[in-house]
Amino acid sequence: MFKIIGLIVLVLVVAVLLFAATRPDTFRIERSIVVKAPPQRVLAQLDDFHRWREWSPFEALDPAMKREIAGAPQGVGAVYTWDGNSKAGAGRMEILESTPSCVRIKLDFSRPMTAHNTAEFLLQPEADGTRVTWAMHGPQPYIGKLMSLVFNMDKMVGPDFERGLANLKRLAEA
Repeated sequence: MFKIIGLIVLVLVVAVLLFAATRPDTFRIERSIVVKAPPQRVLAQLDDFHRWREWSPFEALDPAMKREIAGAPQGVGAVYTWDGNSKAGAGRMEILESTPSCVRIKLDFSRPMTAHNTAEFLLQPEADGTRVTWAMHGPQPYIGKLMSLVFNMDKMVGPDFERGLANLKRLAEA
């Protein structure tokens, strides 16, 4: 009897591990909002790390977080490093591209898990202002595929993006 139960458990574990291997090799999380302001006003908030404390939802995760802004004062070459509590983690961002339609950021997490992703802010003029799309994408190694069976990254991070975009909208429209 114990051999049969053990065999069933083994088959289930192998099935889960094999199913995880079929998951996508990359992930993408994305949210957007229309801001009643010109793209330049939105861009001013995005390509200057000094301004992120005003709108980024991640800034509130640890009020005592250590931050350092280096490199260019804004735009391409600007660097932001942080080291915070278990909620904020630690990492580094560097602006790789800053144009009127896109801010692309190299996003490296060192804690709680190591990850190397890309964050993008796409700015698209619309009749009522600017559509701002905040996206994060990157590779999904096997451990990420396995975790995605239990944790939904889109549902975990998406609401943070929505809060950040709402904050950004409030600032840019003021």
